[in-house]
Amino acid sequence: MRNLIPKTFVPILFFTIILAIVFPALSALKPVIKQIYNSSSLTAISPVQNKWNGFEIIEFKFNGVDAKIVFPKKPNLSKNWIWRTQFWAHEPQTDIALLNQGFHVVYVDVVDLYGNKVAVNRLSDFYTFLIKNFGLNKKTVLEGMSRGGLDAFNWASENTDKVFCIYVDAPVCDIKSWPGGLGKGQGSKNDWEKCLKAYGLTELSVKEFKGIPLNNCIKLAKAKIPIISVCGDADIVVPFEENSLKLAEIYCAAGGKIELIVKKGVGHHPHSLQDPKPIVDFILKHTKNR
Repeated sequence: MRNLIPKTFVPILFFTIILAIVFPALSALKPVIKQIYNSSSLTAISPVQNKWNGFEIIEFKFNGVDAKIVFPKKPNLSKNWIWRTQFWAHEPQTDIALLNQGFHVVYVDVVDLYGNKVAVNRLSDFYTFLIKNFGLNKKTVLEGMSRGGLDAFNWASENTDKVFCIYVDAPVCDIKSWPGGLGKGQGSKNDWEKCLKAYGLTELSVKEFKGIPLNNCIKLAKAKIPIISVCGDADIVVPFEENSLKLAEIYCAAGGKIELIVKKGVGHHPHSLQDPKPIVDFILKHTKNR
């Protein structure tokens, strides 16, 4: 029997089949790829695209430190986003739930800076980068776990017009409590030395230092930024009474609104809630249609 398919047609047929297989996969990545390569800044910093809990993530160096952006499968109309300040991917259930609600999740490394001016400036630079290159909402949701509370509160207090609400989890609200251990907590000698150095303080001068969330939260209260704090009442690392409870008392007295979720008999760990619905509902309430 004669071959009815011309030899010159075989390469074309093969190429067509390959396109049929590959193109749908490329189409699925198209929104992220387009976003990456439309940005000259991102091209310059060579982002690496991976998967994180089933979502597209790009990882790259921002001003020399690790940074990450996770993309929802379908962004919500407001281009909302949550900003984790420390401990990437630890107890990620809130982040994942918000990704399913169309939020982006972002992170830039500010480790060992304890919310100092360098950390605040780096966060501000990253904020500008995100707004310029990704068109995200000009207001964010801050997520501060443990020492990440220092970063969340300190940055928010200087950028009240850029924050919808704040979710903190066993947050450090006073460096004298942690890492100082000058109250009921066990403290951390190594972190205390690094923290004092980061702020340019001494054991003596830190006693008069005012640049902590217990003080700067008053700016947040006046700006009417709602806060939700999840913590354990048996925490000996970041004692509840010296941190979340004390901040809540100051915050309410200044006219702010804060919701405390206190886990009875629980220490510093585990963070978050097994079912993050109360946290997610709080965030959605304060970002909906805005």
